[in-house]
Formats: sequence, structure tokens, C-alpha cells
Amino acid sequence: MRNRKLNQSVVIAMAVVFLLSITVMMSLSQAPAPAGAQGGGGRGGRGAGGGAGAGAGAGAGAGAPAAGAPAQGQPPAGGGGGRGGGGGRGGAGTPDGPTPRLPDGTVNFGRAPGEAYGTWNLPYITNMGAANVVVGAQPAAAGAGAGGGGGRGGGAGRGGGGAAGGGAAAAPAGGAAAPAGAPAANAGGGRGGGVGRGGGGGGNAVPALRGSAAQPWVPFLPWAAAFYDYNQANAMKYDPEGQCLPPGGPRMFATPYPMEFIQSPETKRIWMVFEGGTHVWREIHMDGRAHPKNDTIKGLTWLGDSVGHWEGDTLVVDVVNFNEGTWLDYAGHPHTDQMHVVERFTRPTKNTLHYEALIEDPGAYTKPWTVQWNISWDSTSDKKELKEYICQENNLYLNHLKDDLGNSFVPH
Repeated sequence: MRNRKLNQSVVIAMAVVFLLSITVMMSLSQAPAPAGAQGGGGRGGRGAGGGAGAGAGAGAGAGAPAAGAPAQGQPPAGGGGGRGGGGGRGGAGTPDGPTPRLPDGTVNFGRAPGEAYGTWNLPYITNMGAANVVVGAQPAAAGAGAGGGGGRGGGAGRGGGGAAGGGAAAAPAGGAAAPAGAPAANAGGGRGGGVGRGGGGGGNAVPALRGSAAQPWVPFLPWAAAFYDYNQANAMKYDPEGQCLPPGGPRMFATPYPMEFIQSPETKRIWMVFEGGTHVWREIHMDGRAHPKNDTIKGLTWLGDSVGHWEGDTLVVDVVNFNEGTWLDYAGHPHTDQMHVVERFTRPTKNTLHYEALIEDPGAYTKPWTVQWNISWDSTSDKKELKEYICQENNLYLNHLKDDLGNSFVPH
């Protein structure tokens, strides 16, 4: 009898231990990842497969929220969905440090001496008119987020939105605050395939106001507001970047692929090399030359003509002579060939690049306006080197695109 009771007690004790073990394991599996460990969403395939927007939003890492960023629980004002699903080019984890410098003391925007890897991990800014992107914009009202829609699949359609890039901008080392109003670095998910035309990014509620009415801080001319409203109403289906044309102006730094700076003081030039955006590059002339006239062969270009100079530790780049073949962003803000962009690049710490661009275009806007965001350095993930990316490879989107009358956009 005693042995029977003893055996029953042992069985009950083992069962309790087993249940407690299961409970602990489930709790650990549901625990949030440590700050900075989430990283960007997947890159995904370019074919017709892939789910409708499986890309996860990027974690922005540890640090204080950027001033002017949306409060917790409110829809982000522009974080857009991830660009499709697929394998991840995940997060960073690069140790921070002081601003690297060249031997002459100039800020080094590239790899530090002895650093074999490293690129700038560009965020996915879908809407240049978002309240947390435009300098001086009033915060969007609750439910009136100005964010762009889901991302574009590289395959047979526009992939649905993944989670919007939430999280705070990484604070510079030493406790310094992130630049005021700058959205989180790495906002936005990865690119990839996807058949369906997705909805908005995760966390973006349906705005109470849509189109230009939701962005009173953007100084639209009437035709530009109508152009933007048309694009919003048509899910941005005529976006030139969807046709593998290069992004122009500030959008180069809002297309979520890595990029590098290559500084050449001896030739007085700086090169910017981009993996995405049709794998393009920019040449920044640092010799004080003037811009070419816009009636010359270099007069109207996709990326504009760039002339730069230093203002202390800030690289200032003056860009003119854009053609009209691009949009400012995925959301559909237009520009004309009168656009003049003044870019300001600073590197307050090793892992942070602050980007600011003044947009002056009297053909589309009544006055200049400025956008800004932070970009993070990555020397540890598989984004640490530029890789070959061919936009045209298996891009089936145009085969499925219909115009407003239901006809095929590209005859076939």
C-alpha cells in the first residue's frame, strides 16, 4: 500500500515538473527579441511566387525614439509595407563608435581602416510627405497616417505590405539624441516576390484623410496635388520604379538596398554606389565646378548633376538638371525638370548617417520643403557587401499592368 501511494506521488510530481517545463518553454518562445536583434525583412525572390507581402518590418534597434516620431499605438505616418516576402537579409549588430575620419581629418563616409565589410542599409521610405519625414510637419492626427501602401513584388505583381518599420531611431553613442524628427533607420521590410497587390503596411490604419488633403505641410501646386491624388487613387500602379527605371532625387536614399560611399580626395570626387534602384551610381564633383547647362547632353538626367562641398563635418551636395521620368517616392509625389535638391550628409557616429534633402521645385511646389531620416551602418549581416541586382530579371509586373481603360499597359 505504501509503495502504491509512493508511486502515485512520484507520478504526480513528474507530471507537475513536465507541465512547468512546457510553460517555461512557451514563455521563452514568445518573448520579444532583444533590441537591435530583429533587423530588416527579407529580400525574397523576384519570380511570380511568394506570398502577398510576407516581408517583416525592420527593427530599429536600441536607442531613444526620434523627436517627432509617432507615439506608441498610433499608426506610423509613412512606414509602408515590406517589399514582399522571402529569405531575409536580416538585421545588424555592428558595434558603434566614433565618427571615422580620413588622414586629413575629413569625415569618412565609408569603411574605417581595417574594416573589410560595411554598407549603409537604406530604409524604405514610401512617402516623402509623411509627417515624420517632412521637417516641420505637424504630427498626423490619429487615424490619419500619411503612410504609403504595401511594397512592390519583383515578380507578378505588387507584394502586399509587411509590418511597417517600427521602432526608434538608434541613438548615437554617448547618450546623444538622434537628430530631431528623423525617422528610424532601417524602417521598412525587405523586397521580394508576390502576386497580389497588397494593402498598406502593417500598423497603418485606413486614414481619415487621404491624398494631398492628409499632407497640408507639403506645399503642392494644384496640378501636383491632383497628380498625387490620382496616384493614390490608383494604387501607384504607374510608378516608374515598377518599370525598372531608376529612382531620382532623395528617393535614391529611400530604396531599401545597401549603398556605399567611395571618397577620392586626390581626384576631388566622391562616388555613391547603390545596389538597388537599377544598380546605379552617382559622381559628386568636389572641385568647385559649375553645373552644366540644361540644354547640354548632361543637362537632363535621371539622377541629376551633383556638385559638392564641405561645411565643417557636413557634406553638402547641390543637385540640378533632373529629367521628369521619376517620382519623388512610391506614394506618387511628382517633380519637374526645375527641381533643385540640396542634400546634407552627416555621420555623427560610426553607425549613423543622417540624410537631409531640401526640395525646391517651382514647377510643382509653392515653396521649398525638407525631408530627413537616419540610415544605419551594417558590417555584420549579409548586407555588408553590395551584391548584383538586376531589376529587369524576371520582372513580370508590366505583363499584368492594366491602364485606366483595362488595356494592357505593355502590348503583348
